[in-house]
Amino acid sequence: MLIKLKRTRTHDEDRNLAMWLATAAGVLNAIALGAFGFFPSHMSGNTSQLSSEVSNVNFRDITFLATILFAFVCGAVTARMVVISGLANGNRIIFCQILWVEGLALIALSLFEMFFYSSANNREVIVILGFLMGVHNSTSTQLSNGRVRSTHITGTLTDAGISLASVLAALFRRDPSKQLSGQKRQLWTHLTTIFSFLIGGIVGLMMFKHLGFKAMSMVGGILLIVATLAMVRTVVRVKNNRSLALKPSGK
Repeated sequence: MLIKLKRTRTHDEDRNLAMWLATAAGVLNAIALGAFGFFPSHMSGNTSQLSSEVSNVNFRDITFLATILFAFVCGAVTARMVVISGLANGNRIIFCQILWVEGLALIALSLFEMFFYSSANNREVIVILGFLMGVHNSTSTQLSNGRVRSTHITGTLTDAGISLASVLAALFRRDPSKQLSGQKRQLWTHLTTIFSFLIGGIVGLMMFKHLGFKAMSMVGGILLIVATLAMVRTVVRVKNNRSLALKPSGK
């Protein structure tokens, strides 16, 4: 699910991707809410709040909200540039490597908060989380060709509504075409993303309540494990394929 192949990705791969990455995003969002009272991935809400602060002429909050938005975009741009470079150089595990680094960054951030927590640093930590959420969402979006947006639930709900309308329209027309089957699979992928994010949010709040900032390191550790397993599996598969290609065929 973490490897970009030349063939068309299956919906099963995208649903597995959604379950892991949307759940992780939901957990991180909930941890940030519990710790700082702020959503690092809720860019629609942050933009609306920025508009409100502009009307109130609160320059400190304006700067903070604008920085979060900028950090999210920078995260998305960074992930895209890394992917472009990786694919251009034939790096098949570039997406795994991005998630591996993200997991490492989350563990480092968690350790910092555990040992050096200060409310004076809260805004800086939220900005860093916003950057990581941009990386996270950009990675899943690129990997799934736009079918899985792990943090962008507003867009996913819209896509789910469109898919549901297409399914209902086809059913009313009694259209047995392959298009109906594809729309059903796409709808299921969107619903998987939405419910994974929702469940992640519930679990994230519970984890932060009982574990504090250790919960963030657990999410980072899971991303490290998932990315590492995918890299190892890919390397082994490539070696096996090369061995088969070099093996002389018997007559």
